[in-house]
Amino acid sequence: MNQLSRKEQILNMLVSEPNDVFLNYALAMEFVSSNELNQADEQLKKVLSIKTDYLPCFYQLGQVNEKLNNNDIALTYYKQGVDLAKSQNNHKALGELNEAIWMLED
Repeated sequence: MNQLSRKEQILNMLVSEPNDVFLNYALAMEFVSSNELNQADEQLKKVLSIKTDYLPCFYQLGQVNEKLNNNDIALTYYKQGVDLAKSQNNHKALGELNEAIWMLED
């Protein structure tokens, strides 16, 4: 019996729950882990279209765009994430986002 990959399992679940934030984010992370960066970028944007304040997306979009050599776009996502992290009082994410900005601007 063939085991479905994690990506295939997520895709199957998305059929019945296409707007599930966690499933869409999990699929994006599968794309990141398999270095399918353009698909990851699109999937992360889909997550934000479902939930505009899903903070983890901003860091991941920054990371993906850095890898795609879109540094200006990466900075934009990091800075949007900083604003959101401040509004959500999320100090851990704020630190990670600020460090990413610092590293990219260095």
